[in-house]
Amino acid sequence: MDLELGQLRALAAAVRAGTLDGAARELRITPSAVSQRLKALEAATGRVLLVRSKPVRVTDSGAAVLRLARQVELLAADTARDLDDEGDGGPVPVPIAVNADSLATWVLPALAPLADDHRFDLHRADQQDTGDLLRDGTVMAAVTAEADPVPGCRVTRLGVMRYRPTATRAFARRWFPDGVSAGALSAAPVVVFDRSDDLQHAYLRRWGVEAPPTHYVPSSADYLRAVALGFGWGTLPDLQVAMARDTEVAELVEIDPDGATDVVLYWQQWRLRSPALDRVAEAVLGAARRHLDRQVRR
Repeated sequence: MDLELGQLRALAAAVRAGTLDGAARELRITPSAVSQRLKALEAATGRVLLVRSKPVRVTDSGAAVLRLARQVELLAADTARDLDDEGDGGPVPVPIAVNADSLATWVLPALAPLADDHRFDLHRADQQDTGDLLRDGTVMAAVTAEADPVPGCRVTRLGVMRYRPTATRAFARRWFPDGVSAGALSAAPVVVFDRSDDLQHAYLRRWGVEAPPTHYVPSSADYLRAVALGFGWGTLPDLQVAMARDTEVAELVEIDPDGATDVVLYWQQWRLRSPALDRVAEAVLGAARRHLDRQVRR
């Protein structure tokens, strides 16, 4: 295959932007030029790489070429910075998948010192699903619950986020006056992040409970606020509670001292040697050492 850099960049930009028009704006060329590059890339590979839906999506063959495109982008950006006498070759694109609670607590402060030199494209997904974004080439690194390395990646343990079933004092008095039980959990409303979030349901299954009244609040900050406002009980990470304002958590109590759930997180990144990606990994691992594995609520 004879693949050109411009063609690979067109594929990566189209997936990143979701449309050919968006890719054209990013690359500062016309949508027609983007389309021509993509057609040439598909001709060179002999495969259909992109479904022209809204947003566009890669085929299985496209995912393999997208991984190559991302790698080439990263190496090209690293090389440009090496060749620039001022050390200012432009920001390096780094797409990363992160679970919502890590994004809301410790990941953003870890990445902030690198923001001038890196162009972060953060994808929020459940820690059980972030590995899929590595497999299809959408991201080059991920905070994930997967301990086994994704093909082509190396994995490092980050630490543990501990979650505890929590509610307001008033909610606990109303729904759990005699403590947590299967009957009480069946009736008490629960707050769930989204339909891929299994933390609450995993806890309920321990009690043999399947379908209590459920509120869905797909934002970490708003999830905590919903629990603090008495919408229902929910599993909150120790780290988020510790970082919240006192007024947000003053009335929160743990409803089951034996109900904590530990979620072990890992950092997976491409095996590609890149100074930019290595700097990101160093920042993430350093922040994880400072914040994870610390059980701040007793």
